[in-house]
Amino acid sequence: MDALDIEPVRAEWDKLIAEMEADPNKGHFRRTEAFDNALMSLPEGLRKEFVDFLVSSLTSEFSGCVLYGEIVKNTKNPDVRKLFKLMARDESRHAGFINTCLKDYGIGVDLGFLTKTKKYTFFKPKFIFYATYLSEKIGYARYITIYRQLERHPEKQFHPIFSWFKEWCNDEFRHGEAFALIMRANPHLLRGANKLWIRFFLLAVYSTMYVRDHARPHFHEGLGVDPTEYDYEVFRITSEITKQVYPLTLDTDNPKMRAGMERMRRIMGRMDDAKAEGGFMGGVKRVFAGAHAGLTFVSMYLLPVIPNETPEDVRLVPVW
Repeated sequence: MDALDIEPVRAEWDKLIAEMEADPNKGHFRRTEAFDNALMSLPEGLRKEFVDFLVSSLTSEFSGCVLYGEIVKNTKNPDVRKLFKLMARDESRHAGFINTCLKDYGIGVDLGFLTKTKKYTFFKPKFIFYATYLSEKIGYARYITIYRQLERHPEKQFHPIFSWFKEWCNDEFRHGEAFALIMRANPHLLRGANKLWIRFFLLAVYSTMYVRDHARPHFHEGLGVDPTEYDYEVFRITSEITKQVYPLTLDTDNPKMRAGMERMRRIMGRMDDAKAEGGFMGGVKRVFAGAHAGLTFVSMYLLPVIPNETPEDVRLVPVW
């Protein structure tokens, strides 16, 4: 991290940092009376899946806060320290907002376990850039797609938290812009064998999202969206965004890619069933399902990708 050179994108970098220091969403994340009883009035299936969505979002936001805070503590590079301190502020705010909403309903999430009981794993910075850039940008695409759906169909807004999504996802977008600038300022991260890592992270993030979203049928039905259509719209937006920095995108319209995603979903369903079954036979079934999932992932990884010539200007604006 200390060796990162920001000078090739200095003008754009300073502009982004100024935007983040201005803190446009400082007063945005405030709970209102609209939250009163909003969760407990939902049907049981929808409430359970929505709580799962909130908890997974909370842990994701807080994990980002922990990661960014650790980078600040262990880095001397002034540009890096300033950026990650600002991003940790935003992620802490997001996590705190969700946690406050959950506590209103008697649901407590112990965020301390992420710093006390989870074993820390150290990665090369480039892996953090690839994965976290994608996490921030796909987070934007997910939130804005839900927000636009509820703009068109306000009767489907079953909880007030969705009204906060537009400004929320713009925070995620800015974070992704920072990682895009870091990678474009250090172009060796986007060349040679690193393209294989980019391809890996794209497929890992997309396939994980596909499997998880299809495990929440009540949640997506409540929003009035088909999870498959929703996921491919998010993939489309994310692919358009990542062209700003990545030298390739996945061909998510390839019928073989889509068949692979469906196969992965079914395999993971079988793995969950095997885990619930337990015992020796359950363990055997999990091993076979895991091997099948690995082969499916490899088959999708080997599909042709779409090469991309990155634009001269790195920065984007959230226009979706």
